[in-house]
Amino acid sequence: MKKTAQLNQTSLYNDAELRMKELMAAKEFMQKFISTAPEGKIHIIRKNQAIQYYVRKTPSDRSGNYLPKTESSKIRKYLQKAYYEKAITIVESEIVTLKKILSCSRFSQNMIEIYSEYPEEIRNFVVPLECSDEDFVNKWMEEKYVGKQIPETTATFTTNKGEQVRSKSELNIANALTAKGIPYKYECPLTLKGGNTIYPDFTVLNVKKRRVIYWEHRGMMDDRGYSRDAVERVKDMNRNGIILGKNLIITEETGNCPLNTTEIDAVINNYFL
Repeated sequence: MKKTAQLNQTSLYNDAELRMKELMAAKEFMQKFISTAPEGKIHIIRKNQAIQYYVRKTPSDRSGNYLPKTESSKIRKYLQKAYYEKAITIVESEIVTLKKILSCSRFSQNMIEIYSEYPEEIRNFVVPLECSDEDFVNKWMEEKYVGKQIPETTATFTTNKGEQVRSKSELNIANALTAKGIPYKYECPLTLKGGNTIYPDFTVLNVKKRRVIYWEHRGMMDDRGYSRDAVERVKDMNRNGIILGKNLIITEETGNCPLNTTEIDAVINNYFL
């Protein structure tokens, strides 16, 4: 297969915008603190392994008024003020840099629009350097696959997308993902090293990070044979770089302790939202 040039999805501009908001809020807070802090600057002297504090009211005041440590509240305000006066200059410099970075965000958007503005027929022939989330999801969902066959004798549940799944918990997971607009594939084949093919319950796309996360639901953990096979399956996945907490989610239940929708929502919010 011919190699193509592609750019990894970046959160640079989103991160820069978030950082800008945080810095602006911090700057406003520091300016307010400085404006209400006691007048003058604190001067620190080390003397005989001890630290002494003096307040200089004016630049011409070279000696200052001694502040005993019993006045810790006043000392704290002067020291915090001095810290903020130094920090605010650094914050302002970073804001200037971030403004330059954010001014370039239009180039990334222009790159995305090149591909998005093509008719669908042309997009089918082109591998873009960068594309919108919508185009990326559409391309991912259009990839054909043959899922694991469900025997006719097996009771199934129909998801809101019209798919057949094997359990009520899988139904709840599928419907929760759909409700939150998170793309997934049910029992999509995955070939491991050595040629062994497995069918993870859900292959889920983290759209913003443009990466796949596998979601295994272990529904009969009170069955010893089932739990033994489930553990071996996870070990096999780990040997193939599919690691719990990184790109693997595991939910479990027993007959007396079913998976509930609150748990499902918590997992989705943590990994995908």
